[in-house]
Amino acid sequence: MTQPTFLRALPQSELQPGEKKAVEVAGKSILVCQVGDKLFAVSNICSHADEKLECGRMGNGWIACPVHGARFDLASGKAKNPPAKRPIATYPVRVADDWIEVAV
Repeated sequence: MTQPTFLRALPQSELQPGEKKAVEVAGKSILVCQVGDKLFAVSNICSHADEKLECGRMGNGWIACPVHGARFDLASGKAKNPPAKRPIATYPVRVADDWIEVAV
């Protein structure tokens, strides 16, 4: 089994607890979210409406689509309520040398 390749997404100092930031990593639009001391990296695109999630509301472990309010679990990507039925992609995330890195 191959190990994931982590790529730098943004400096750790640019993201504080309760914040989210859209970044492009290897040509993919990814939303990096910090909830408390936990980091999550998910697709920045809603699986239902193809809208950017970066403008959506973030709660304790979820992100909501700003268009229809569908919520997605940040850890699993699972759709938590209609109208979304399909999950969004999640990505491994870590901190190395004061950088938030995402494996895509």
